[in-house]
Amino acid sequence: MDMDRRTSLGLMAALASIGFAPASAAGEEEFTLEFGEAKPFSADAVKQLAKSMAERGYKPGPRVPEEWLKLDYDTFRNIWFDTKKSVWNETNRPQRIDLFVAGLYFPTPVSINVADGDQARAVKFDMRAFTTTDQFPQLPTEGMGYSGFRLRTEFETPGFKTEYAVFQGASYFRAIGRGETYGLSSRGLALNTGDPEGEEFPEFRNFWIEAPEPGATDIIVHALLEGPSVCGAYRFRINPGDTTVMDVEATLYPRVDLDHVGIAAETSMFLFDETNRAMFDDFRASVHDSDGLLIKNGAGEVLWRPLANHKTLQASFFVDDNPQGFGLMQRARDLDDFADLHSKYHNRPGLWVEPLEAWGKGSVQLVEIPTDKEIYDNIVAYWRPREPLKAGQEYTYTYRLHWGAMAPTARDVAPVLNTRMGKRVFEEGRIAAIDFGPHPDWPEDIDEIVIFISSNRGRVSEGILHRNPSTGGYRLDFTYDPGGARMMEMRAQLRHNDQNISEVWMYRWTA
Repeated sequence: MDMDRRTSLGLMAALASIGFAPASAAGEEEFTLEFGEAKPFSADAVKQLAKSMAERGYKPGPRVPEEWLKLDYDTFRNIWFDTKKSVWNETNRPQRIDLFVAGLYFPTPVSINVADGDQARAVKFDMRAFTTTDQFPQLPTEGMGYSGFRLRTEFETPGFKTEYAVFQGASYFRAIGRGETYGLSSRGLALNTGDPEGEEFPEFRNFWIEAPEPGATDIIVHALLEGPSVCGAYRFRINPGDTTVMDVEATLYPRVDLDHVGIAAETSMFLFDETNRAMFDDFRASVHDSDGLLIKNGAGEVLWRPLANHKTLQASFFVDDNPQGFGLMQRARDLDDFADLHSKYHNRPGLWVEPLEAWGKGSVQLVEIPTDKEIYDNIVAYWRPREPLKAGQEYTYTYRLHWGAMAPTARDVAPVLNTRMGKRVFEEGRIAAIDFGPHPDWPEDIDEIVIFISSNRGRVSEGILHRNPSTGGYRLDFTYDPGGARMMEMRAQLRHNDQNISEVWMYRWTA
């Protein structure tokens, strides 16, 4: 479902590292990006544009010349943006905008505009902004454009502007906290994810980036979204830091009734860990961008659902009323958790979604897609409103995205650190071992902790709790036996004095 997108992200990561190399001799001519004529701009104008477009029929955007789409991966790596030609280069503005060329996985160019006050100017496409090797062919440039952009600021090293966010491909975007490595992505909207009739991918067609004042720590990006079924206006206020925070306002104008809508959608990758390690002949201990879905529901209960790579597509629904937050997280944070020196999976951010108003009734939905390679994104999570979005109406969702190692949830319960599973050796069934982290409210006497374990089918044993000296917390072991069932839902939690003292662990086992 997201195969080409993940491959393209790998490509852009490679080009990003190349992009800071010295430009070729041809690229050192005097050059600055040119801009179009000034046009009126405001956030309300973007909404009005989205609304008026939704009242008309859908028309696909123009495509770049076919020669650019026929390039292979290795050839496309031979062109990259020259960062000395960034927007606001050689100015005292705190941000830089680098541009990506369209082509290959990105057939439709997008409009990128720079706004200053109530005026905006389009960035004109110019091949001179890019550097190529002698392996890159001569191609037509008429009809060419940009596929997206990345943002850089003084983020890690004083005096050096480092990238922290990328907007590119359909409505996808991604970001990192300080010192992290790109991993999972978000997107403006998910439609019909996992449905048999196929998924729709609306696209960000236009961007307006507000010029930050000298000394500003944030930047504001506006985007116009269009797809066959919906149009939308988006506003992002982005603050890079140890955790990069985005405040998002999404205003949607459906062209048709939308039954299966994904708000604040996240896309990630999970191949294997200690739950399914035996399925993969790999030197590494684990391979994943995220290892679990964390939810804080409207009642304040904290749920942890470890991710799984099933043999068939699985959709899970966590019904709720006014959720407090959810997100795909990476809790394995040590290099030894993966033993991968190149991919740095231990350094990937989690993404926590915090609604900024009451979202009402609906469900957090998790879609897990089978995969046999780490290049494919196979995990999607989002908020699905219970009621369909009606054609001709306006819907606004505001939320805050936290890109970083930890979710900003209240730590009033012990977190699930890890889950291990395997076949029992001397008896029937399988064993689950759940490690809970330390917490100051653990009672001195382990016998005072009450264990709750349940399943919707099959059989689960009573749990056994052990102190885990390596984590400072506790490990819960129990046996489960699905019998003849092909799927089994399990739930476990720890309580003391009638209060939850651990997250609620939830897992779907499939044959």
